Amino acid sequence: MSDNLAGLRREITALGERVEALGSTHSMYPDDARSTAEAALAELEYAERLLGRADELLERSRPERPGPRRPGDDGDRTLLRAMFAELSVPVVLLDHDGHIRRINNAGAARLGSAPGYLTGKPFAHFVDLRKRAALRSWLASVLRGDGTASLESRMAQRGWAEDVHLTLTRLELPTEAHPLVLVAMSPPVDGAEEEGPAPLEPEVEDQVVVLAARRLDVLTRMTRLLLRSAGPGGRGEPLPLADVAELLADSYADWVLVDVCDLPEGPRAARRAAVAGPSGGPGDPKREVEQADPGASAIPGDVLKGGKSLLFPLIEDADGLGRTASGAPLLTLLGAGSLLSVPLSGTRGVRGALTLIRRSNRSSFRLADLGLIEEIGEHVGLALPPRSSSQTPLRTVRRRGDRRSGD
Repeated sequence: MSDNLAGLRREITALGERVEALGSTHSMYPDDARSTAEAALAELEYAERLLGRADELLERSRPERPGPRRPGDDGDRTLLRAMFAELSVPVVLLDHDGHIRRINNAGAARLGSAPGYLTGKPFAHFVDLRKRAALRSWLASVLRGDGTASLESRMAQRGWAEDVHLTLTRLELPTEAHPLVLVAMSPPVDGAEEEGPAPLEPEVEDQVVVLAARRLDVLTRMTRLLLRSAGPGGRGEPLPLADVAELLADSYADWVLVDVCDLPEGPRAARRAAVAGPSGGPGDPKREVEQADPGASAIPGDVLKGGKSLLFPLIEDADGLGRTASGAPLLTLLGAGSLLSVPLSGTRGVRGALTLIRRSNRSSFRLADLGLIEEIGEHVGLALPPRSSSQTPLRTVRRRGDRRSGD
């Protein structure tokens, strides 16, 4: 037994040296990512076999009757945990529900958070909405025992988006009632990133003073717009909701939806009064957003019915905004990563809802953003004309470009 343990330790040490060499090679020669990734995956499969051998040795060394744990067992487990944590390849261990059971330091750095924070969270929530369905299908396939899966995916979280190659491997351990899945993250095999908007500069995103100044600028510009619509003595022109949406989409979000209730029936009679978003590019989802029934969707339907604001720094349910006629989730179609929706509150209750969406490559909405948009929503609600049977046709705003002047 001691000879087997010594041999296992030697193999683990050699594996660690080879993995470290692979990491250094990838850093020095990023253009040769494919060959490095293939070698890393081979080492990962070898590490899986080593873990299986280690588990067998631990099982054999376990006494028949319960008794004090042998010091050698603790040392072996500590060694295996340290090896897992220090692997230079980002690795995540998922339970049978797809939640993160354990993640190494490289994997936590790739997801942008500490291992303790990530443990217990669904791994799919860190994947771009467009890629979640494929990931869940492959995960189910691996858990069924259909073999190892290898796929291209995209990680998106807190202002960045990165294409990755994922390898999913099923693990069966005697101590676990259900199989686990080991996920290894590596650079894309083809070396080419998918088309999509580039992430914002992190150094700008993290400047608190700059963000506060931008929020003040948005509030000031919105106040001027509302005052112009009021006019002298309250006899101004009708509130241009399309201009409200355009202002916010130009400086604070990627997509802005304005829904209003013109009739006394309330949310059942809600209509989409304005849609603002980026124009051009492959496909144009504006028409799908325009035709969606706001009162029938969870967002902003719940805001219209309950009058309470909703904040989703990370979108977990892709169906929150409803689906297209073909059945595709609207939030997925918009590439949404973060969302907030606030009521348009007038003197006689909720008059509508204001919904802002940022794509997955932008920083998430925060509580400070929610407070600002809630104040703007209240001002817009007070400026809306009284309810009547007449309805103003939907007006869609098309911006010249996808301008991101700030968050």
